[in-house]
Amino acid sequence: MPRTTRSALVVGVGARRGVRADEVLELIRTTLDEAGPAAGDVVELATLDTRADEPGIVGAAAHLGVPVRSYTAGELAGVAVPSPSAAPRAAVGTGSVAEAAALVDAGELLVPKRKSASVTCAVARRRPSAETSASTNGAEPFTITAMLPPTKHIESAGPDLRHHGDAEVRGLDLTDLAVNVRTGTPPDWLRQRIAASLGSLAAYPDGRPARAAVAGRHGLPEERVLLTAGAAEAFVLIARALPARRPVVVHPQFTEPEAALRAAGHEVGRVLLRPEDGFRLDPAAVPEDADLVVVGNPTNPTSVLHPAGALEQLARPGRTLVVDEAFMDAVPGEREALCGRTDVPGLVVLRSLTKTWGLAGLRIGYVLAEPATIGLLQEAQPLWPVSSPALAAAEACMEPRALVEAADAADRIAVDRAHLLAGLAEFSEVEVVEPAAGPFVLLRLERADEVRHLLRSRGFAARRGDTFPGLGSEWLRLAVRDRVTTNRFLQALDLALQGLPRRAVG
Repeated sequence: MPRTTRSALVVGVGARRGVRADEVLELIRTTLDEAGPAAGDVVELATLDTRADEPGIVGAAAHLGVPVRSYTAGELAGVAVPSPSAAPRAAVGTGSVAEAAALVDAGELLVPKRKSASVTCAVARRRPSAETSASTNGAEPFTITAMLPPTKHIESAGPDLRHHGDAEVRGLDLTDLAVNVRTGTPPDWLRQRIAASLGSLAAYPDGRPARAAVAGRHGLPEERVLLTAGAAEAFVLIARALPARRPVVVHPQFTEPEAALRAAGHEVGRVLLRPEDGFRLDPAAVPEDADLVVVGNPTNPTSVLHPAGALEQLARPGRTLVVDEAFMDAVPGEREALCGRTDVPGLVVLRSLTKTWGLAGLRIGYVLAEPATIGLLQEAQPLWPVSSPALAAAEACMEPRALVEAADAADRIAVDRAHLLAGLAEFSEVEVVEPAAGPFVLLRLERADEVRHLLRSRGFAARRGDTFPGLGSEWLRLAVRDRVTTNRFLQALDLALQGLPRRAVG
């Protein structure tokens, strides 16, 4: 019987990034079996517009010989679905991408959503008045937060992953020990280079000179470099553009990688390093089946510098190893750095110019990885993602005199950190994570939250630790500052500890 005499079926599909076509096909076939052979013929796959270019969905459609039709999140949010779930509704506004996509042009849902590990699927019969031949809906490349219909609800409880140190000082006249940006920055010569770029703001940014400068600084070909609006953008690109079935983040560390992965719909595993081990990494603790692993080095907030050899043990074919080296230029000699390596499979290194050069408000960083990975990340970026002033700053910070200045700053930080640690060692109540290698230290003390508030009353902002997975309310992170500032802080800490109200006994 010709297809035009049978009912036209629309298969709605929701999927994780990186899903394989065979998994999509298997679930479609299972769902169609429930509809029965007499239900009709499939005329299209329908999905969220940010999934229309997903190779697994495109491949499944090609195998079935039907097009992919895409709908915006707003279009899907206006469709009532019979089997809603909280996770996709929070991500894209609809309780089920599969059911909503199937029902947009359909009159009857034949099979409600069915799930596999990475796919959801639903089947609907199209209205007789609807077109029986569908085409793609002009799907745009992936540019917004993706949805994921997980087999388990992604927990949102726990530490506030979006809390950052700037919240401790915003709008307040406090000495800032909560943010790890070097004081006295950016230097005058860098300010002048940024200011000089303002005359070209009428032209679209050209990232080629800055990209070449970064590549030259690390001895890499340009195709292994991607400039980003800070390291935070790089985490978002990784979460959205790189396929991952089981991403794992090594904690405690900067929370933005996990936040970005969750926002992109991934169910994230955690490897929690233990204080009794000095928060040192045991590569064997990372699950064998983890196909994307994120670790910081030196790690924020612990200030632990992991040996490059230990990180190399995490690399293997089929796994993406993301090493956040945002603070590596604050380590004298940048020992244990992997940024120039091309022999580690799946390695992705992130760098930031925010910390050493005081450019948090300008947003500039970069990614170093194999060209194929850089290509995937670049496709997920918007056009002109880095501004001309930020590009000028990046180029300037790669020059020989800037590298010398950064190395000198790293040496000064090491001296100032030693002074801070020596002062903290005088307090029996304070336990510090050592050895510390970053421009900050992590310490533990009872009633740390009360101490933090008392420090604020004396003019100092410290970073609370309870928003980092693996830490609790007894932890504080302190930025390393000059000796004069540190001495004033140590006096304030002494007074804060003396000023703790006594707790009732019995």
